[in-house]
Amino acid sequence: MNNVPDTAKGRMYREHIQFILNKDIESLLNQYADDAILISSFMKTPIVYRGREQLREHMQGILGIDGLKTDIIFWSETEGPDTIMITEQIEMTTKDGVANMRFADSWVIRDGKIAIHFAGMVQYPDGTLA
Repeated sequence: MNNVPDTAKGRMYREHIQFILNKDIESLLNQYADDAILISSFMKTPIVYRGREQLREHMQGILGIDGLKTDIIFWSETEGPDTIMITEQIEMTTKDGVANMRFADSWVIRDGKIAIHFAGMVQYPDGTLA
């Protein structure tokens, strides 16, 4: 991971990525509020996941990741409300090979847990823009 600030939210993000690398879905889910909403545009049709069980379903996709490199291109965070907004250059290895893409993630954090997660794709592995 490159360019992650040494702040409480930066450390939370580092843990988040490490949980993905470790394929530790339970610890990853523990970062989310019980009533969390995750809006994903990883596929070209957005999907909304509500609550831990639907989040668990979404997180099963991390089991197919063998390697993950993230470079933070943009980072912004606020206090009260607690939020982060980031753009990442991602390289990941799956059974299909190496994929390069760009993500835009935004979190709304409530009581130390992710309450809302906008998981946005900016550039797909084929180079097309979202």
